[in-house]
Amino acid sequence: MHRADVIRMLDERGLKLVPLRENADPPVYRLMSGKQIHQEQLKLREKQKAKTGPTQVKELTFSSDIAKHDLETKVKQIQQWVEKRHHVRLTVRKGSASVEKMEGLLEEIVQSMPDLATFVTKPKAVKDGRAAMGILRHLSEKELNEYKKQLKQKEQESEGPRQEAGDVANPENTQTKVLHQ
Repeated sequence: MHRADVIRMLDERGLKLVPLRENADPPVYRLMSGKQIHQEQLKLREKQKAKTGPTQVKELTFSSDIAKHDLETKVKQIQQWVEKRHHVRLTVRKGSASVEKMEGLLEEIVQSMPDLATFVTKPKAVKDGRAAMGILRHLSEKELNEYKKQLKQKEQESEGPRQEAGDVANPENTQTKVLHQ
């Protein structure tokens, strides 16, 4: 298109010429309205917001002899931190439990929120076996989608094939099959 034609079209339609790739040969431009330009700028700001700053690490330490209710309270706090996209460093001090039990306690915490968090570092013994430590993080979008896909598959498998031969809940629908030998 000739430059004069483009300028005339810009004026007629109330559009603006926005450069996409100025360094390309020939340069690439897009005709956009003010509203479209504004929306593009908002999208860019949102992308930049998501990438800003390092992740904050929260720490939580408790004994392996923790009571069930206290553990539930700690799990709620962990969930709040993970939802805010913080990493959470969990340290379980050895009470009367073994190292395996301490690591199992950390695994149990993550399993209580499978749609929310996963380990950055797997639970491991620290301080000569007197404690176990693991770091949690929020699931990425890809991991969350994969988890949802697995749930759907499990639901479909649990429904399974329907039995046509007999219906236990409704005895009127039962059919008898006679086998001849």
